[in-house]
Amino acid sequence: MQTVLGFLDRTGRRLIRVALQLFSRVFLKGGLAIGLVALLATGCGNIYLSDTETNPWEVIALPTEASISDVDFAGDGEHGWLVGSRTTLLESTDAGKTWDTRILGLGDQQYTFTSIDFEGDEGWLVGQPNIMLHTSDGGTSWSNIPLDPQLPGRPLLITATGPDSAELATDIGAIYSTKDGGKQWKGLVQSAVGVVRNMTRNEAGRYVAVSSRGNFYSTWVPGQDAWQPHNRENSKRLQNMGFNKDGLLWLIARGGQMQFGTEQTEYEEWTKPINPEFAASWGLLDVAYRTPEELWVTGGSGNLLKSEDGGETWAKDKAVENVPTNFYRIKFLGKDKGYVLGQRGYLLRYDEEHQTA
Repeated sequence: MQTVLGFLDRTGRRLIRVALQLFSRVFLKGGLAIGLVALLATGCGNIYLSDTETNPWEVIALPTEASISDVDFAGDGEHGWLVGSRTTLLESTDAGKTWDTRILGLGDQQYTFTSIDFEGDEGWLVGQPNIMLHTSDGGTSWSNIPLDPQLPGRPLLITATGPDSAELATDIGAIYSTKDGGKQWKGLVQSAVGVVRNMTRNEAGRYVAVSSRGNFYSTWVPGQDAWQPHNRENSKRLQNMGFNKDGLLWLIARGGQMQFGTEQTEYEEWTKPINPEFAASWGLLDVAYRTPEELWVTGGSGNLLKSEDGGETWAKDKAVENVPTNFYRIKFLGKDKGYVLGQRGYLLRYDEEHQTA
């Protein structure tokens, strides 16, 4: 993956050199190269971004090389949990500064834990092959919740919604809810949406899912009988989608192209496409809002971009670009608590006191 990233980064620089060479050859013949350079510099966004003024991200050493899928905290926010591939479950008791491996005794079967969520000390964890665990004491003990062998799809996303209550979504868009600790489940949609690349749920219970090939996206609002399909905006396939703090959608398309939704109902009105950084933003993977205006975007090969004005202007946190991993997910659990999840056991922790240029 890093080889491919490096190739495309070199390709971006090569395009600039070619344009400059053409400029030197035909400058006296009408300035054709000026237009080409201007196209690269303005039409595609910034070639290379300036550095952020500070770096609030601390690199945390984890006792694993597994890929981390999700993170959440129980109780007072000091007791945290990380889940990932290879049956990885890591526990922190110091607000995420250090992490230790937790063994659950699930036998020889290897699981990929995909999602974990807490409300107070009650938490839920799901993974593949089909598994669901539940705790009511902050993770001191976990119980295995049996899943129906005929469950449509595999567990992908779990959300704690109240005492003994949770909402489960599978990787083909089946959605179920329980209000008795997982003994009984009620289906919320009549039919699945099909295999999805990724899926996000916001605090209002709304979902957005990108199809496995990125050809289209689907939305679901509580009370609807089925998912609502939507065509993508242009020829670029979708990479990821999610919600901002106001319930509006954002999207990342192939090539590092981003757009932002402008209404909350039909989910089909978008701003014009932008490329935050032309030379490297083709590898963008995820978005998270720290505040309504400040958002961070992760990508391959240590890419971490920041906008303080809702996506109008951008900077790059170059202090972490040499971390040898792909930052494929970012999650803020509050204004001052955030995590960037990477491959091979890499984790970044948001810490304002870590502010180093």
